[in-house]
Amino acid sequence: MAEPLDPYDAELTTPDMVILELEATDKDDAAAQLSERLFAAGRVSDLDGFLRHVNAREHQLATGLPGGIGLPHARSEFVARTSIAVGITKYGHALDFGAADGPATVILLIATPASSFSDHLEVLATLARSLSKESFRESLRRAYDAEVIAELINSSLVFFDH
Repeated sequence: MAEPLDPYDAELTTPDMVILELEATDKDDAAAQLSERLFAAGRVSDLDGFLRHVNAREHQLATGLPGGIGLPHARSEFVARTSIAVGITKYGHALDFGAADGPATVILLIATPASSFSDHLEVLATLARSLSKESFRESLRRAYDAEVIAELINSSLVFFDH
């Protein structure tokens, strides 16, 4: 059974799940690299199975957000607990996630257990709200430190007004 999401103790990401200077050939490659981080951290039990879910979701509808954000996401039975892997692309390596304003330089892969529909929606909504603020996006891009990025992501849920 999936662990319940406690927004005040939500270690959604850790420095090990952050890739600085991500170099990927396309959004599928980025999702694969980020999924590998989730797998290595024990957050995903079957890498190939989870990637199938991510890619199926990604091909249904674009997951690019304004401001250079890619937000691929999937609910999957292969996810142990709600988690986010983060990639900040290397300069000149932005990726097309289908946003109207251009490619993404910040990619956040959200993984939630298949049974956690409400947690999935809460994390998506909260992150989208935080990412709509230019100051938050720029803080992620300019951090250059996996610990700082992980803390920014984790604190974005804590400060969400439930």
